[in-house]
Amino acid sequence: MPRKNSDHALPAAERAADALDARLPVYDGGKLLRKAFPDHWSFLLGEIALYSFVVLLLTGVWLTLFFHPSMTDVVYGGSYRPLDGVRMSEAYRSTLDISFDVRGGLLIRQLHHWAALVFVAAIGVHLLRIFFTGAFRRPREVNWLIGVTLFVLALAEGFAGYSLPDDLLSGTGLRIAQGVMLSIPVVGTYVSMFVFGGEYPGHELIPRLYSLHILLIPGLLLALVTVHLMLVFYLKHTQWAGPGRTNRNAVGKPMVPQFAASSGGLFFMVFSLLTVLAGVAQINPVWVYGPYRPDMVSTGSQPDWYVGFLEGSLRLIPPWETAVAGHTVMWNVLLPAVVLPLALFAVLYAYPFLERWVTGDDREHHLCDRPRDNPARTGLGVAGICFYGILLLAGGNDILAHTFRISLNTLTWIFRVALVVLPPLAMMVAKRVCLALQEAELERLAEGEETGAVRQTIAGGFTEGHEPLDEDKQYVLRARRQAEPLPAPRPRADAGQVQRLRAALSSWYYGHRIQEPGHGEVPGDGELPAGGEVPANGEAAQRDRELKG
Repeated sequence: MPRKNSDHALPAAERAADALDARLPVYDGGKLLRKAFPDHWSFLLGEIALYSFVVLLLTGVWLTLFFHPSMTDVVYGGSYRPLDGVRMSEAYRSTLDISFDVRGGLLIRQLHHWAALVFVAAIGVHLLRIFFTGAFRRPREVNWLIGVTLFVLALAEGFAGYSLPDDLLSGTGLRIAQGVMLSIPVVGTYVSMFVFGGEYPGHELIPRLYSLHILLIPGLLLALVTVHLMLVFYLKHTQWAGPGRTNRNAVGKPMVPQFAASSGGLFFMVFSLLTVLAGVAQINPVWVYGPYRPDMVSTGSQPDWYVGFLEGSLRLIPPWETAVAGHTVMWNVLLPAVVLPLALFAVLYAYPFLERWVTGDDREHHLCDRPRDNPARTGLGVAGICFYGILLLAGGNDILAHTFRISLNTLTWIFRVALVVLPPLAMMVAKRVCLALQEAELERLAEGEETGAVRQTIAGGFTEGHEPLDEDKQYVLRARRQAEPLPAPRPRADAGQVQRLRAALSSWYYGHRIQEPGHGEVPGDGELPAGGEVPANGEAAQRDRELKG
């Protein structure tokens, strides 16, 4: 009998696969395609940032075809009649041409701008999720550093793109940036001359910002995003505690086809939502501001939200100056615009190592903390959000004062006091809320959940009906592991101040704990029994065996 075509096709396919595998990781890639990704909405925040970045790249490439990064003076004669005959830079004119004379240009411009705002916001919220759940701990410290660096680069990329149109609003921001450079003692003048290519505003800044905006910073972002994703694959994704979920496995959807399908759907949702925003919500109408002139300032000028905290810090600090050897040190600019952001990002970079040093916790963690289970860290995060929010609001104190008919000086003093008082208060409140939630959970474990049924006792009183929590909820609540603070050093001569400080910080970090006997017996925080296996019974054990890896 003649052989069927399938009998010839199968060996041919095997030979082709073997040939490819000899040159490319084909067979290993097949295992990679089955990698499990936990299914929880909080893990989508990073994907929103990634897909916003993809939209930025696509729209940015299109905009480069029409934008001219030149400071050459031209006379406008395009479709926007109110600016007809006005002298402006070629960069500003090309921005107007994109908005009014290129088909679909305004839509793409606004889509690019909205994607930039969502990109920075998604990175920020993603970092908050990682912080509050403790996903930055060993072995993910390097990925945390990469994430913070991505946030810094996103801020720089956004500011560079925001400044390219050379309109009056962005020019005001550049003027503030030049004042910040000049406030740096000794080298400030040289830094300003180097950045602007001479005296302000010069003719070199827009071409330099353009090169940074379309080449250097996007290249760094692409490289770091790639490394970030590779580390996520290599270290495996974090997950929430639950039956069958341990530090040795990852329970969730396989990458192909389930995760790829849902993630692809999320991409199209992000793209479509950004497109709707670009079509119906006007943003950055540069034609309203007019071209930049050094002798003019845009009234009510506000930067994009992600640098609004710097604007607020500049507006809140008193006019402190010091004359040293004939040189004036402008503390009112140096402290809020240079020292403050450097300090904030230094804390972000150092926090994983600082927490490990304070707590003495050097174990690997692949299960997420619930924020309520670590009141000290949650309190610090809430205090930081409060601090940032006050500065952001202070960046628009003139608009707020005008809108609500409040004295600008009074509002400024309110923000100054709030900046000192509210963050510590918010931290204490957040810690108490976390402890209260823990106490409520202990009560639910002991008494069960309320059923809503009310019974009358023989004595004539009334009692509420309760039923035990289901197995999954009990597992999650009992998986919380309370760590002990580091022991105080013994009073001896070789006990240094650093050791005493570390013990005091550890005692504060783990202070006011709520602990029930039996909590922490389920190794949900990275500590495995001697055999390396997590004890599990029944359905949980079966799921663990099926979904491990």
